[in-house]
Amino acid sequence: MTIKELLFKSLPLQFSARTAYLPGVVIFALMLLLNSSAWAQETETTAEQSDVNDTLVTLQKFTKLRADREAQIKEIERQLRSSPSDSEKKELQRDLGELLKELNTVKDNFVEIAAGISFAAISNKQEKEFNLQAEMLSLMEPVVREMKHMTSEVRKKSDIREEITFYKTRIPKARVAIENVAALLELAKDKSLKANLQDILDDWKRHLANMESQLQALELQLSRIESAETSFSDASQTYLKTFFQKRGLYLTQALLLVFVILLLSRLSHRMIVRLVPGYRLEHRSFRIRLMDLVHRIITVVLTIAGPMVVFYVAEDWVLFSLGVLLLLGAAWTLRTAIPRYWQQIRIYLNIGSVREGERIFYEALPWRVKKIDIFSLLENPDAGITQRIAIEQLVDLKSRPLRKDEPWFPCRKDDWVLLSDGVRGKVVGISQELVELVERGGAHKTYVTQDFLSQSPRNLSIDFRLKETIGVSYDLQSISTTSMLQILKEHLLKRIEAEGYGPDLIQLNVEFQSANTSSLDLVVLADFKGVQAPLYNRLRRAIQRWCVDACTENNWEIPFTQLTLHNRS
Repeated sequence: MTIKELLFKSLPLQFSARTAYLPGVVIFALMLLLNSSAWAQETETTAEQSDVNDTLVTLQKFTKLRADREAQIKEIERQLRSSPSDSEKKELQRDLGELLKELNTVKDNFVEIAAGISFAAISNKQEKEFNLQAEMLSLMEPVVREMKHMTSEVRKKSDIREEITFYKTRIPKARVAIENVAALLELAKDKSLKANLQDILDDWKRHLANMESQLQALELQLSRIESAETSFSDASQTYLKTFFQKRGLYLTQALLLVFVILLLSRLSHRMIVRLVPGYRLEHRSFRIRLMDLVHRIITVVLTIAGPMVVFYVAEDWVLFSLGVLLLLGAAWTLRTAIPRYWQQIRIYLNIGSVREGERIFYEALPWRVKKIDIFSLLENPDAGITQRIAIEQLVDLKSRPLRKDEPWFPCRKDDWVLLSDGVRGKVVGISQELVELVERGGAHKTYVTQDFLSQSPRNLSIDFRLKETIGVSYDLQSISTTSMLQILKEHLLKRIEAEGYGPDLIQLNVEFQSANTSSLDLVVLADFKGVQAPLYNRLRRAIQRWCVDACTENNWEIPFTQLTLHNRS
């Protein structure tokens, strides 16, 4: 009876009656599912039956081979009892030993094929041999054993394939030997020669049968292993699942212990901060820094040792060995960094080459060391920027005490600067990488910080001086160094007050500059406050305009450059 018949037979009558009202598609899908399930089960049953038949055939051959070997052993034992020659007895005993060994091999193969496992696999304890180097590295033994167990099936399959290749190359040679001996036996006439050839032929046939049985057993074992093995991904998932099922509890305990250690460290640190006086000062003392360093070291040691203690108490030597190997690898990697760590400890204790509150030069900018910690804090007071760097980056630097009058940056944010390339603008952004200016009219220009500093920025937002030159004719030579200077100054002061620049004027001077080729040059020196920095160019133009107006009012001639030609004749 098929699965489909059993299923419909077991269904209630009410359900069978209601199926008449189901759509045809649903009934067809149900029938297809039942047919596919039955076909799959029948296919699996056929495959299993085929494997059983192959096994029975192989066992039947082994039974016959075993009976042959036992009969040969009895015959040799009978010959031993009746043989008068010592040399013949030694030869018979040697043959008897080989036959007993072959018989034991046949019995072991018979048991393994019939039961699927040999007695030795469950009864004999394999002793592992370790050389001196392995004994010295005994911590690796659990890890190696785990890896060996993980790859046991792969290595077993590889060994079986090597043995199959060995027998496949030897069996044809044995058959050729049998054919050669059989050919000689047919041609031999002497009875004693025939008897010796017959013994040799029997030995070769026995060896051939033994090798064929071994080959057949190995092929059957290989087919069983290949049919039972899974894909690499499935095997990996299975192994990982088994690994975490066996050791998941210990790993969870180790992680919980690490979490508890970190939590207690955090709470104890807060308690130290609250109870120890002077801990929150900007520049902490050496004693407080040493206490903080010891607290951090204890936390790291307990965090590393905690999981190792859990694995040791749980006697999980695989995880314990992995942990020890990781620690040894980390120690070996960090062996050359010990001097550098010592320098970092000195800096952390504020007794190294870089100290808090001092000035260092880092990445082409001056910085004040505001705080030294695992991640130290640097600041540039004028630029208004800060930077956090790891303490190891301070090892190669040197700091020095700072002075109050030392500059930190040419300008601050919202200052007006004039660069050597002629660009004038308001500083709207400063960072370690870029400086951004906005010019009159709203255009933005950005410089790399190093390029900005190389332009020798001139800060106009503090105070600035305008120096403008105007030339008058040589006809005014008599007053150009006396009354003209006073008249021009008074005119400029009057116009400055009239146009609203007076409150921001610091100083105004008019001086004689030089006797030029075509004119007598006067220079106007006007100092203004930084609030007038946005009008820097407007003030320059205004001074020129006021000077021209003064010349017009006083009938002072402003000459132009002339070229005079002299005739030699």
